[in-house]
Amino acid sequence: MVIQSTTMLKTERLYLRELTSTDIDNVHELNSLPETDEYNTLGIPENIHTTEKILAEWLILQKHEPRNSFIFCMEKNDDRKFIGLIAIVLGKNNYRTAEVWFKTHKDYCRQGYTTEALTQILNYGFNELKLHRIEAGCAVENIASRKTLEKVGFIQEGMKRKKLPIRGEWKDNYFYGILEDDFNKLN
Repeated sequence: MVIQSTTMLKTERLYLRELTSTDIDNVHELNSLPETDEYNTLGIPENIHTTEKILAEWLILQKHEPRNSFIFCMEKNDDRKFIGLIAIVLGKNNYRTAEVWFKTHKDYCRQGYTTEALTQILNYGFNELKLHRIEAGCAVENIASRKTLEKVGFIQEGMKRKKLPIRGEWKDNYFYGILEDDFNKLN
């Protein structure tokens, strides 16, 4: 699989640009929101230094060769307001798979932005990165993420018991998959 580096993807309402160190304040605010943390395994950062460490790790992953991690900031086209993060992380080369994850700021939930961004990430994964399968997972209780995944064509393939460490408890996780053929039939 040949990986072409990109710095920006665009949708009707969004810019998806690769994460940079200048995004620290937005990432910290996003990760500090109780609404974002409800189903998040990272937990709320103790302080901005914790977020700086996470951001530094993500930026290192984006520089690996061969490239296997693409983390994007979602921003509105019209005013460049930060909406959240969305990522695609590649699996083993010969399997042509990846996993996606996303976090959306509470002020922009239920407006279709995450669905729009996820559709573009799937398009990028299947058409540019030439993937065969893309996977995702979410806590069983995370109805909003489940609906978003299903809206873009992911199929719920099963449940893993007590997989996610969230706020000191083990939570069940649904896992989802979408194949290149599935995506092409929908788009």
